Amino acid sequence: MLLTKSSEKCPNSTPHAHAWMRSARQFGEVILAPAIISLAVASVFGLTLRPQEPRSVWDGVYTKDQAKRGGSFYLQECSNCHGQELQGADMTPALTGLAFTANWDGLTLGDLFERIRITMPADRPGSLARQEIADILAYLLIVNKFPDGETELPREVQALKQILFQANKQ
Repeated sequence: MLLTKSSEKCPNSTPHAHAWMRSARQFGEVILAPAIISLAVASVFGLTLRPQEPRSVWDGVYTKDQAKRGGSFYLQECSNCHGQELQGADMTPALTGLAFTANWDGLTLGDLFERIRITMPADRPGSLARQEIADILAYLLIVNKFPDGETELPREVQALKQILFQANKQ
């Protein structure tokens, strides 16, 4: 029975209402307790529930080893058209320098990845494996003097779309 502050019976109280309130309170304890514990653990380890801040090519998004592999793939698959030094030739654009970085500024590595995946190499579009493309991207980044990091560039487009290509460090 529910009692009011003045120790009188609550006029709207029924055994059914009392059972419902008890089960709602237990439900809240079962649901809220793990959520509160999770928040506490997250704060202890410095984790936040905010969305990740956007990353850019200036955040060390590839490794030196990955860029080295990408250099090998580049020489094998891309240098015939884009040149040994990525300088381009005739109608083939350079993949280094101000024109290249200005062209991709504000887009994402996912955009560049998809361009390579769909259109390159020119004589065999779509023939490169995703890992090869990610490695070639790492090579383009190191040649264009973007810093390397401790984790490899992913080969998943959605992850690459979270990495902004910025010509200049901000």
